[in-house]
Amino acid sequence: MASASWDQDYRLLERELRTDEYEALLQSLQRTEQFLTQFTTWPDVIAFMRKGTSTDPRKDEVLRPIFRVHGEDQDPRWRTILLAIFWPGLESLSRRKRYWEDDPDDGSDELWQNIVSTFLRVVCRLDVNRRPARLVQKVMNDTFHHLYRRYRRHWDRANREVTTDPQVIEALAGGFHGIDLEAIDLRDAHEREINRLRGHREAGRITEADFLLIVGTRLYGETVAEHARRVGLNYEVAKKRRQRGEAAIRRFEESTQ
Repeated sequence: MASASWDQDYRLLERELRTDEYEALLQSLQRTEQFLTQFTTWPDVIAFMRKGTSTDPRKDEVLRPIFRVHGEDQDPRWRTILLAIFWPGLESLSRRKRYWEDDPDDGSDELWQNIVSTFLRVVCRLDVNRRPARLVQKVMNDTFHHLYRRYRRHWDRANREVTTDPQVIEALAGGFHGIDLEAIDLRDAHEREINRLRGHREAGRITEADFLLIVGTRLYGETVAEHARRVGLNYEVAKKRRQRGEAAIRRFEESTQ
């Protein structure tokens, strides 16, 4: 989805939040939630949520009652409100992970649709009685984690159809630059995936070169072409090496299910 389309969709969403039925939802929360009485409209709430850091505990004071009531009545309007609150984070995730698509430049909004549907499943499952704090991080981490698993299944299916090249990549890649995660803390989700891959490397199912290639291109934004150039490899060799490494991981994980 182009940035202009995102902006247009968000303006429509914000307009919906200004209607009487949404204002009534805010007023109903304010009767029991003193913290929310400082806000006149939902756009005021959203403006507050976009200030400061994602770790500000006051943001839990906004999200906790929304999640609690949504858990009780499952009113889809709460999900609309949550989508508006988390919109910048989801938009950022879409920009950062466009390379996950098979053809990132085809103008398709498939990635955005997958992000939104994953996000909605995450918010429907969140139980604030079990997780009452750090809700911004929880939602974004879970959205990233489940989205990554969704695409990993797609990559695995694609890899099943490819005949792998037996050539071995001897060169080892160097370190990776860190990623600016802005106000969204995705590090926990990244670390879980890195630890999973590291376990396969330590068990000998993939090599160090496989590990660095998969982590770099699946988690840290490198394209296969960029990684191949950086370590002095042929693009097709690097691409097939990644396919072979991911296929080895998939075979082991399927055998232990």
